[in-house]
Amino acid sequence: MNDLLVRRPFDNAQFPPMVADAYRSLLRDAHEALDEAEVPALGRRAWIVPGRIEVLGKHVDYAGGRSLLCTVERGIVIVARPRDDRHVVLRDARRREALSLALDTAAKGSMPWAIYPRTVINRLVRNFGSAVGGADFSLASNLPPAAGVSSSSALTVGLTLAFAALYDLPSHPLWQEALTDRPALAGYVGAIENGKDYGVLSGEKGVGTMGGAQDQTAILCSERQRLDVFSWAPVTFEQSVAWPATHTFVVAVSGVVAAKTGAAKERYNRAARTAHRLVDAWNASGGPQVRTLRDAFFAAAGASVIDEIPPALVTVAEHAANAEFTANHLVGRLGQFFDETFVIVPQAAVALERGDLTAFGRLVDLSQAGAERALENQIAETVHLQRYARDLGATAASAFGAGFGGAVWAMIPKAEAERFAGRWRDRYVRAHHSAAHRSLFFTTDPSPPAFELLEG
Repeated sequence: MNDLLVRRPFDNAQFPPMVADAYRSLLRDAHEALDEAEVPALGRRAWIVPGRIEVLGKHVDYAGGRSLLCTVERGIVIVARPRDDRHVVLRDARRREALSLALDTAAKGSMPWAIYPRTVINRLVRNFGSAVGGADFSLASNLPPAAGVSSSSALTVGLTLAFAALYDLPSHPLWQEALTDRPALAGYVGAIENGKDYGVLSGEKGVGTMGGAQDQTAILCSERQRLDVFSWAPVTFEQSVAWPATHTFVVAVSGVVAAKTGAAKERYNRAARTAHRLVDAWNASGGPQVRTLRDAFFAAAGASVIDEIPPALVTVAEHAANAEFTANHLVGRLGQFFDETFVIVPQAAVALERGDLTAFGRLVDLSQAGAERALENQIAETVHLQRYARDLGATAASAFGAGFGGAVWAMIPKAEAERFAGRWRDRYVRAHHSAAHRSLFFTTDPSPPAFELLEG
């Protein structure tokens, strides 16, 4: 994690044959899109940027909690080349769309996905000025969009990595001061999306969501065939546990779009505002001032170990009710954060280390129940997918991501994964026909983090 801009030959990633073939196809498409635009081949560079699974740790990153993460064997391929002018041209090789943005004016774009490159460009120019130059980009992805697997964060991470490499941004004094390792870089890309300052790197309007850095950290810092525990605000690596070689993930994309724009963005941000409301209420109560909900737990407990919800924090939550948040909702959110951060994630890591998959499955069920009860971000499709997976024998299963749509993961013995996926799909189609025609089921193991592709 001390290597900021990881570079490796394709074969060193040790992708399974089918995954390797899929990425090679994406690379061909991305290069062909630049060929068609007559962008010279000399000087092109390429990155592979995976999506991610939030195994555990729902809506805790912006509140300073704790998560268990990995990447998936699907992602975005980005091929880029510097330009001689001050323009950025992005081409989506598979959608056959192109977007042109100017560096010296506030970057704009009419396509829905334009908000992400526009946000990255505006923030990098704000922080690093004329060190950032123009570039031709070509993108090709096999990540399902707006499905909870972090396709949007994969794009922001990939563009940040590409600009940093093309224009040697790590040599800039401000970069060297603020971004000393990959977790710090992940925190910065999270700040690009949420618009907050990051140390000496001042904020710029983000994408409109109040998230943290969980997605970006998984994409940049995960390890192949392992699950990693991180705590947040700041991004802190805690431990890595082996993923059982006997098992794989089956991911069910519900077909219900988990967008973070419009009304969906407001629903997503409400979960963040709940945590911020609790922090503000604690700070107004006369106790030690804190930045995050995690800090409020320690301040209220007056101790370095948290083994229960501090009564003083419950009292603050009960008195913090307003027109938007009831007392029951605020207290419920305390319980969900406590369970996820101080109980479920650490105990799940221990269960995996011991090979106790039954205990792991029970802990994952608790996380799912907390999301349904306290986050209010689950819909019938994701609730039922999780139930169906457990009914059909999954070792563990949970919805993940922002919620209000998206995907569910199931942990399945490898020998049974294909049959399980078919049965899971069939049951979902029977119950949710209108959404199921847009659904997608795929298997994946924990995959390597984002890297630049070395030739040869």
